[in-house]
Formats: sequence, structure tokens, C-alpha cells
Amino acid sequence: MTTFDDRERASEANFAREEEMAFRITARRNRLLGGWAAQEMHLTPEETDAYATALVHADMEGGGDDDVVRKLVGDLTAAGLDHDEATIRRALAQQMIEARRQLLESH
Repeated sequence: MTTFDDRERASEANFAREEEMAFRITARRNRLLGGWAAQEMHLTPEETDAYATALVHADMEGGGDDDVVRKLVGDLTAAGLDHDEATIRRALAQQMIEARRQLLESH
């Protein structure tokens, strides 16, 4: 084994850890965002858990923040709430910070 091979292996392992952490942060963010939206819609605790899980899955299906934002705008509008895309994106940013904080504290 050469030093180059060792470095390459370490770099690949580091990349994999970073990708896993990014995935976990985004999933946590979406769960927190689902909780925020559920609270806005006055859902029950059971409905809140189901909604947060659905939001995590919605992001995995479509990929990207735009799908999550569209779902939230639609769901909040259907619930009779007037939250525009800018409000949702602010909540998304706040929940990203919180998700990162929670995961970093747990490690």
C-alpha cells in the first residue's frame, strides 16, 4: 500500500461521512419543518408525526428544496393559511440551522 492509496482511501471515507451528515441534516430539517407546518395547521400529535414523515419522504422522491417548498405552500394554503414562499423559505433556513445544531450536539 502506498501513501497515495492511503490518502485516497481516507479522502473517500471523509467524503462518504460528509455526504451522510448532509443527508441526515436535510432529513432532520425536513422533519422539523414538518413539525412547524403541522403546528401552524393545528394538527394533532399523531398527525404532526405523520406529516413530518411525509415531508421527509417528499424530499427524497423529488429531491431539492423546491419540492418541499411547493408541498408546504400547497398544504398551508389548503389549510386556509396565508404563508407565501418567502415565509416558507425563512422557516426552511431556520430549521436547517436547528437541524445542524442538533446533529452536531449529538455527535
